[in-house]
Amino acid sequence: MNDNSASVDASTPVAAVPDRLRITEIFHSIQGEADAIGWRTVFVRLTGCPLRCVWCDTEYSFYGGDWHAIDDILAEVASHGAKHVCVTGGEPLAQKRCLILLQKLCDAGYEVSLETSGALDVAAVDPRVHKVMDLKAPDSGESKRNLWSNLDHLLPHDQIKIVIASRVDYEWARAMLGEHALADRCMVLFSPVHGAVQPRELAEWIIADRLPVRFQLQLHKLLWNDAAGH
Repeated sequence: MNDNSASVDASTPVAAVPDRLRITEIFHSIQGEADAIGWRTVFVRLTGCPLRCVWCDTEYSFYGGDWHAIDDILAEVASHGAKHVCVTGGEPLAQKRCLILLQKLCDAGYEVSLETSGALDVAAVDPRVHKVMDLKAPDSGESKRNLWSNLDHLLPHDQIKIVIASRVDYEWARAMLGEHALADRCMVLFSPVHGAVQPRELAEWIIADRLPVRFQLQLHKLLWNDAAGH
């Protein structure tokens, strides 16, 4: 008999509890972005992200976190009594079981949104979910990671978000808007990087060019002066 029981035992807990996710935090707040802005929302922040955007405001979610059974996550969400749930990160799709969580939240009757980087395949995301998908502009440092095939999996209720840190980013975003007919696919959001582009400046660029996009500020940062993302 081979004495390999230690390695088998070490892997057993993960195999024995398949429906669980590593979670950085679950919290109840006001949605500060996208089409659900202003709604009382429960945020489920998954741990981990393969990208390292220069302007990221949730770096604390890259590492650590605790394992939670998906049914326990659903119970925590329910305890807050909110209709809206936002699954975010990090990059939530970096954990494959995120798809299970999204489906179960939809089955439970919530209005579910998913904040995703646009670098991972969204094809298998439950179609009831409102995908809020980034396209990374040059100053993010991660524009080469954009998975352009994701555009074909966006539905009319989804949103494309482009975070803009400079005039160079804006020119890139304007070009992508035309090249990929983004506004014909779904709502397009332009958002300034806090402290990098003045909100009024970005708004005036959009007005001058008559772009079919929705300007947005992060409401939570206005309400709580919160640079940490919530």
